[in-house]
Amino acid sequence: MPSTLTELKERAAELPEQDRAALALSILESLDDPADPEVEEAWRVEIARRIGQIESGEVQLIPGEEVFARLRRRLG
Repeated sequence: MPSTLTELKERAAELPEQDRAALALSILESLDDPADPEVEEAWRVEIARRIGQIESGEVQLIPGEEVFARLRRRLG
C-alpha cells in the first residue's frame, strides 16, 4: 500500500465517528456514475405515489419486527 494511502487511512481513523462516516459516504458517492435525470425523476414520482398511498390510508405500514416474525414463521 503506498505510504500516502497508509497515511490517509491513519489520519482518517483519528477523526470523530461522524466525520469518518461523512468521509466514507463522500468516497462511496465518488464511485457512483452520475445520476440519470430520467431515473431520478421516476424515483421522485414513485416516492410521491407511495407517500400518497400511506397518507390516504390506501396502504398500511407494517413494523419491521412483525415483517421479520412473519418471514421466520414462513421459513421455519
